Amino acid sequence: MATKSVNPWFWVPTLYFAEGIPYFLVNNISVMMFAKMGVPNDSLSFFTTLLYFPWFLKGIWSPIVDVVKTKRWWIVTMQVLLSALCIGLTLSLPHPDAATIAAKGTSVSLFSVTLILFIIAAFASATHDIAADGFYMLAHSPSSQARFIGIRSTFYRIASVFGQGVLVYIAGEVESRTGDIPWSWQVTLGVTAVVMFLITIYHIFVMPHSDDDKPRVGESGEQNTWTELGHSFSTFFTKKGVWLAILFMLLYRLPEGFLIKLCQPFLVDAREVTYNAAGQIIGGGLGLDTRMVGLLYGTIGVIFLLLGGIVGGMYISKRGLKRSLWIMAAAMTLPCLSFVYLSTCLPTDPWAIGTAIVIEQFGYGFGFTAYMMYMMYFSEGEFKTSHYAICTAFMALSMMLPGFVAGKIEMAIGYEWFFWMVIACSAATLLVTWLAYKKIDSEYGKK
Repeated sequence: MATKSVNPWFWVPTLYFAEGIPYFLVNNISVMMFAKMGVPNDSLSFFTTLLYFPWFLKGIWSPIVDVVKTKRWWIVTMQVLLSALCIGLTLSLPHPDAATIAAKGTSVSLFSVTLILFIIAAFASATHDIAADGFYMLAHSPSSQARFIGIRSTFYRIASVFGQGVLVYIAGEVESRTGDIPWSWQVTLGVTAVVMFLITIYHIFVMPHSDDDKPRVGESGEQNTWTELGHSFSTFFTKKGVWLAILFMLLYRLPEGFLIKLCQPFLVDAREVTYNAAGQIIGGGLGLDTRMVGLLYGTIGVIFLLLGGIVGGMYISKRGLKRSLWIMAAAMTLPCLSFVYLSTCLPTDPWAIGTAIVIEQFGYGFGFTAYMMYMMYFSEGEFKTSHYAICTAFMALSMMLPGFVAGKIEMAIGYEWFFWMVIACSAATLLVTWLAYKKIDSEYGKK
């Protein structure tokens, strides 16, 4: 219950919009920015994958948010920090010359300060996620929580479209007007800083205080929290079928784990294939301008990704997880052929490119629903919340492992063969689907 009654409409939408912006800045916009700045794909994929590490680890330090200070304090403090980091990114962004960018010869060492600021932003964003979700459960009644669960998801998705679509489009528009790629991203980061700053100021004055939102330092609850965390880890790894579950969580998304790091660089890289001084392949992409990527991939593609998730949820609720699993596994893998088509034919028609992106994104959104439901299924039991958090750590790891090597593989074999390799990785998805299918309760997930 809140000490000062504030209608949830005044803070839930903005809280989850603010939760989404730094996540997409760190994990998606950074990839596009480094690609446009001419950073080679091997360095790009490796270092942007490192930025995802805090979300892999956040379950470990989540008790700190629970026992030190209030959730509201953590939210506001992280938003202040994120605003400052966005300003720092804006002011410190390097300006490689046009010739180096065109040759994809920009050294990642030029972005040392940028990467340090990004990794701090990643930890701040992950911490903000923990505090926001905790505050949501404390600051209004259970019935109100249920009413606003869809609202919070909607505004997080709006942040996704804003981050991957609007901000990228802004960068493209500035680039087309000035011809200055570094300046276009400096403007985009500046816009992000302004948005985060305005939301932070708004939350300082509008976000309610909850009587239940109390720090637990010095209370017996602190020790109990850490004890429970340790117990949840030990019980997770003794659950029946745990190693199969871990294998499923690591391999079900393997094709997408490779694809997601290089689809945006592929869209913007030059169409002509050349070789750098080390004999690595560069180019072979679609050569789209940044505005088109923001529109096709960051806006329309994201909308169909979200639509696929909604349809997937409805499909599972009707048929159950077990009966849905095979078709959803196929939806995760077969649409990757869209990028084989794009890399082989190199179409110039925006409709053809947009259709391929829509098919791939909808399929991924649809198939990913089964993955989320499987994690919920395996987490059932006494420590459901903690075990689900551990599952999300493996989910993060499933994206990190292929991301570390994706760029190096692509630069060795080129985009076309890389996307064929992604299709070959579908065998791993189908294998773990077959293994998991036999263990799932046929009634789980049905209404």
